[in-house]
Amino acid sequence: MTLVAGVDSSTQSCKVVVKDAATGSLVRSGRAPHPDGSAVHPDRWWQALAEAAAAAGGLDDCAAIAVAGQQHGLVCLDTDGEVVREALLWNDNRSAAAAEDLIAELGSGDRATGAASWAERCGSVPVASLTVAKLRWLAQHEPANAAKTVACCLPHDWLSWRLAGHGPRSQGGDGAVEALFSDRSDASGTGYYNPSTDQYDRQLLKLASGRDDLLLPAVLGPAQAGGRTRAGALIGPGAGDNAAAALGLGLTPGEVSVSLGTSGVAAAVSARPVTDPSGAVNGFADAAGGYLPLGCTLNAARVLDVAAALLEVDHAGLDQLALAAEPGAGGLVLVPYFEGERTPNKPFATAALHGLTLANLTRANLARAHVEALLCAQADGLDALRRVGVVIKRVHLIGGGARSQAVRRLAAGVLGLPVVAPGAGEHVADGAARQAAWVLAGSAAPPDWPIPGQTLLIGASDPALRRHYAAVRDLVWERTND
Repeated sequence: MTLVAGVDSSTQSCKVVVKDAATGSLVRSGRAPHPDGSAVHPDRWWQALAEAAAAAGGLDDCAAIAVAGQQHGLVCLDTDGEVVREALLWNDNRSAAAAEDLIAELGSGDRATGAASWAERCGSVPVASLTVAKLRWLAQHEPANAAKTVACCLPHDWLSWRLAGHGPRSQGGDGAVEALFSDRSDASGTGYYNPSTDQYDRQLLKLASGRDDLLLPAVLGPAQAGGRTRAGALIGPGAGDNAAAALGLGLTPGEVSVSLGTSGVAAAVSARPVTDPSGAVNGFADAAGGYLPLGCTLNAARVLDVAAALLEVDHAGLDQLALAAEPGAGGLVLVPYFEGERTPNKPFATAALHGLTLANLTRANLARAHVEALLCAQADGLDALRRVGVVIKRVHLIGGGARSQAVRRLAAGVLGLPVVAPGAGEHVADGAARQAAWVLAGSAAPPDWPIPGQTLLIGASDPALRRHYAAVRDLVWERTND
């Protein structure tokens, strides 16, 4: 049996799966936690990968490996391959003002013109999450660190580089930053890579950083090897986490994955590039040579965590409370912007609970309001995809939040679409493993692995609930308009 490995280095943890390259059957797996926060030293990811790999029985017997990772994070390296500062992650909002400055500057002071230009040139309008905004923040607020930086890359790029035997000189590495490599899907989330031309836009990079000499990772093709591990395994180009999940699920046009992790992501595969001057949809690339239009919310599974903590129950208890309440939670509506928001672009917004009365303020209604809010926010993401021409016929509900029985029971009704929950699996890591098998085979297309069994989720459509949520959401927007 020939083995391949897939890695999911997410915000919260590192997951490793080892699979049969021919069939995709899971052989073994492991995981390890990541530290909390929106700025993390990359060494912590490397430590977690080592722990997860050990828990999975090691990787020395694998013929190929690929790494998928959280998108947008900025990793800065100096001439010795040393990390200059903690990596700024996608959920670090300190670069929100920098993003707005970049939009205005490209439009010569006119935001609408600037937004349209950014969407046309890189597929996305800058928000705090994108790497390009973090580079501008670094140049403005930490000029000494910016000056030390000779290369910048993404989290999955850095881990692939380390797997290929490179590293900082202080740890016995060769400091070979010129050996960094990436893939189209993750590069397309930087804000300075054009997925339509498959080229970096160095004018945008210079606009953000003030420099034209930064070294960037080579962008590999979907099945192109970037090197080998010390044990001899081929290393795939890797992918952004959402592109890897789409590859793992085998998504086809008309299907959308809604991933409920730390963030909530609605992503669809597309044969054509998508641009959205409003910025609600990112026109990313996928991991198979196509495109991945995507809408992202900052608040997803943590909405359930907040509710469980507030009500002093575990997640099973939260499900029981939510399902005991009537649809609409007795008139309670939560706008769940606990950590600001990306879709819509409200980085400094806060959450709001609307419609409180003496009669409806119950534990069950509070639980229901949190679950309904989570799903309504994802429905907003699906609406944004439709506005740019994405056809949606079916939703694949994945991520940690999709394990909630209340979410599963309410999803189809709130989203107004057929919803399936794929079988158990680490879909991002599974996609990375499928890419590794593709690289190993050297074939024109990824291996035809079977998709885990799917459960069709049934629920009566409830457009009135969406309308009520939208009315409160829009009221909150007006009050917090920044």
